[in-house]
Amino acid sequence: MKDIIVIGDRVLIKPDESEEKTEVGLYLPQTVKARDEIARGFIVKTGPGIPLADPSNFGDEPWSNSEGGAPRYLPMEVAEGDYALFLRKAVVEIFYEGEKYYIGPQSAILLLIRDRDDTPDLLADEPPLDFE
Repeated sequence: MKDIIVIGDRVLIKPDESEEKTEVGLYLPQTVKARDEIARGFIVKTGPGIPLADPSNFGDEPWSNSEGGAPRYLPMEVAEGDYALFLRKAVVEIFYEGEKYYIGPQSAILLLIRDRDDTPDLLADEPPLDFE
């Protein structure tokens, strides 16, 4: 299999076309499915994120590092394996090796469902808030 490289803040989504209740427990009412504006699927790959400009470089490519190093990115909020609810009109349908996928910007995603065991607790080392 060839490598798929997703660019920028885009995501590659494997559609979940199951009926009624999805395997992650999400239920879409008939009105949502009938309008066909909302789609769902699993995040297969993500891009590196949004390129950040280097303030010391105002050339043709401000996101590139002026010292010749790798560009810096604002990281993506989505992760591979997440289950996403997204706007169908904001993505493009593609076929790769006989399978259907969608590719679109992270901003097209409305909701993510993620397994809590895989999510780091960012506040674990923070002291509790004291409002007194």
